[in-house]
Amino acid sequence: MLGMNTYVFDATEKRNLQQATHLLISIPPVPGFGDPLLNLNEDLKGMLSHGNLEWLCYLSSTSVYGDCGGALVDEDHTVNPKSESAKLRHKAEKGWLSLIDDLNLSAFVFRLGGIYGPGRSALDTLAKSKSLSQRQKLRESKQYTARIHVADIYQAILASMSMRCARKIFNVVDDDPAPRAEVFAFARSLIEMRYPDLITESPDVNSTESDFQERIVPAEKRVSNARLKKELGVKLLHPTYRSGLQCILDSWQAESQLSDRNR
Repeated sequence: MLGMNTYVFDATEKRNLQQATHLLISIPPVPGFGDPLLNLNEDLKGMLSHGNLEWLCYLSSTSVYGDCGGALVDEDHTVNPKSESAKLRHKAEKGWLSLIDDLNLSAFVFRLGGIYGPGRSALDTLAKSKSLSQRQKLRESKQYTARIHVADIYQAILASMSMRCARKIFNVVDDDPAPRAEVFAFARSLIEMRYPDLITESPDVNSTESDFQERIVPAEKRVSNARLKKELGVKLLHPTYRSGLQCILDSWQAESQLSDRNR
C-alpha cells in the first residue's frame, strides 16, 4: 500500500545487496554472536564493492557511551560500553565503518535513544494495563533517559541521504533526557483528562525488585543532539516527550473517529 516491495532478506543472496543503492541496517546484534550480516566478512565487502551502493547507515544505540556520571556527551566523547548488548553495538559500529573504508559511499552511524511512537509508548503501556518488565523497572532509578520519536528518526535518515559524507556518527535523541517515571506520570495525566475510564490498573513504574537491583548497569548521561541539528539540519518534530505523547494521543482520537464513520 505504501508503494514498496518487501521480501525476506537472505544475506547469502548476492543479488539482494548488489542491486541496492541504499542500505539501512537495523538488525540488533545477537548475544554471543554479534552482527549477523557483518559475519559474512569478505563476502559482504565483495558484494557491496561490486554493487550499486551509494549510502549506508547503521542504527546503533546511545548505550555505547556507558556511565558518564550525568555529563553531557557528544559524538566525540569516549565510548565505554558496559553491558553485553552495548559492547556488541559498539563492535558493530566499528565493523561497519571499517568495512566501508575503501568504498566510495556515504556512511553513517546513528546512535539512537529509546525509540517510542504510535503503538509503542508510555501511553500504550498504561492503556493496556501492561506490567513493566524487570528491565523496564530497573530503568526507573535513572535520572536521565535518552529517547527519540520514530518520526524524528525518519527525518534524520532522510536528511542523511542528501548529505555526502565519508563516515559520520550522529546522536539521534530529543532535547529532554527526562526520567521514565516523569514520562509515565505525564502520560497518565493525558489519558485521565481525555479517557478517564481507560486505565483500570496502573503499572508500578517506580518499583524495583531487590534480587535484580545488583544487575543495574550504571548509564547516567545526557546525550547531545547538537550535531544532528547543525550538520543534518534536522528540526525535531518532537523535541520533548510531551509533544510526542500528545501527538500519539491525538492519533487515538482520529483513529476512533475514522472507525466510527466506517461502521
